Amino acid sequence: MARQILTAVAWPYANGPRHIGHVAGFGVPSDVFSRYHRLAGNNVLMVSGTDEHGTPILVQADQEGVTPRELADRYNRVIAEDLQQLGLTYDLFTRTTTRNHYAVVQEMFRTLHRNGYMIERTTKGAISPSTGRTLPDRYIEGTCPICGYDGARGDQCDNCGNQLDADALINPKSRINGEVPSFVETEQFFLDLPALADALGAWLQTRKDWRPNVLKFSLNLIDDLKPRAMSRDIDWGVPIPLPGWEDNPSKRLYVWFDAVIGYLSASIEWARRTGDADAWRAWWCDPAAESYYFMGKDNVTFHSQIWPAELLGYDGKGAHGGSPGDFGELQLPSEVVSSEFLTMEGRKFSSSRSVVIYVRDFLSRYSPDSLRYYLTAAGPESNDTDFTWSEFVRRNNDELVAAWGNLVNRSLSFTAKNLGSLPAAGELTDIDHALLDATNGAFATVGADLERSRMRAALSETMRVVAEANKYLSEQAPWKLRESEPERMATILHVALQAVSDCTTMLAPFLPHTSQQVHELLGRDGVLAPQPELREVDDLDGGPGYPVLAGDYESTVRWRRDPLKVGNPVAPPTPLFAKLDVSVVDEELARMSGE
Repeated sequence: MARQILTAVAWPYANGPRHIGHVAGFGVPSDVFSRYHRLAGNNVLMVSGTDEHGTPILVQADQEGVTPRELADRYNRVIAEDLQQLGLTYDLFTRTTTRNHYAVVQEMFRTLHRNGYMIERTTKGAISPSTGRTLPDRYIEGTCPICGYDGARGDQCDNCGNQLDADALINPKSRINGEVPSFVETEQFFLDLPALADALGAWLQTRKDWRPNVLKFSLNLIDDLKPRAMSRDIDWGVPIPLPGWEDNPSKRLYVWFDAVIGYLSASIEWARRTGDADAWRAWWCDPAAESYYFMGKDNVTFHSQIWPAELLGYDGKGAHGGSPGDFGELQLPSEVVSSEFLTMEGRKFSSSRSVVIYVRDFLSRYSPDSLRYYLTAAGPESNDTDFTWSEFVRRNNDELVAAWGNLVNRSLSFTAKNLGSLPAAGELTDIDHALLDATNGAFATVGADLERSRMRAALSETMRVVAEANKYLSEQAPWKLRESEPERMATILHVALQAVSDCTTMLAPFLPHTSQQVHELLGRDGVLAPQPELREVDDLDGGPGYPVLAGDYESTVRWRRDPLKVGNPVAPPTPLFAKLDVSVVDEELARMSGE
């Protein structure tokens, strides 16, 4: 029976183009996961969009001399175009400045408030003395008063994991300009996390299959939960939908509250655009549905604590009780799939220091599948990893070109030249059966790894089978049998090409662009690896139009062996991947250094 799989992908922030470190965490892993589940016959809803509220947008807009909306419009389009080129198959990639999103956020707030989990409190807010603008907690750094770590943020210390208040930091400074913030009393709404702690802890205790680092970190947060501010003295964000607040131009719900609600609002927008406004409920209200949230580790708090707490409060499952709102009872995440950090040539990504390569720049010089392959094979799935140009070139040449590309090229080229069509198999030997059993059996092994979001292991197993197929072809040497044993030659080619076909399907989640090429070279019908489309749409509720990513991702291909269609014509292939000269390394390092 088909499963309902929600792939909830972290929202890239719209204050600039995204670099490859970003897509290593949220983009490629989520797409590999979604493509696999579609091939497995499950009903996938993959949603996200650009995160467009908060102080960083205001700061960047000031620097560029534009309005926040103009800045968000520009980078929303840049990011959407880049993610399309990378082949990320969103059912809907939207944005948080839609009127639909505002309405969903306000419904969540009203219900949380009615249930008693959104409380009004007087607090000290940080103000920039030079601009008079509110400074978010994350834009204040200082020494942690608990563990003494120099570099704690105003909301949390990454060293000891404790939640903090910005005014409790020792020697607090603004990350924007280094000035010492002023702290003034202000009225704000807080999410009552202590009232939700028991329910949140009980739920986390049921999460047995999460990545250990994510679960341990999340459980450690429960013991010291404090109410968390969810509104700010700011004029850029979702209005607070209560009398006396909604008309106040300087009070807004802050991005930390509204961004995570985007998964729900994007699902609702997707449903409305399909013509079935309630279609989203199959992924959100059915206890049997599954939801997987993909992000980098700096976002774990929001997805294993803040968002589940909002859902529990909306459902009325905390200490204050309550009842669900108009959306009904909403389901909590099945898993929070967090990646670690990617560095570049031994240094942390930094646009200001030119330690960066943006997705757009990368794809202007190299293939999207080469990047997807590297980020899966050597990316930060379970530990921090370092991107180096030398390793990128090595993996491209040794693994994509010399292994997979070589297997496809020599098996299809020899078949096209000598037979012109896919050959039938004669009597199979034990060696033939061994390879066919290996490739057929790999579907279960690779699929099991992808079910558990172990993308690196899944790719490694697939490439191991590719190596077996290459070894088989070299040892059986059909080119030596052209004259003496043409029937045996045809059988060897049939076996090799069936192995290529099997590997093509298994590689489709990782290498969708080139897998589609091989699928067509084998004379297959239909689409193996569909691609997203960039569509211009109108706001459903009368706001400005904007681009979205969407697509038709239905496929007749399934996660299993598809027997070769004997007799299908075979044409000589073109190389799947370009071999990179080692000079690429020096060229790219020179770009980084500005030479």
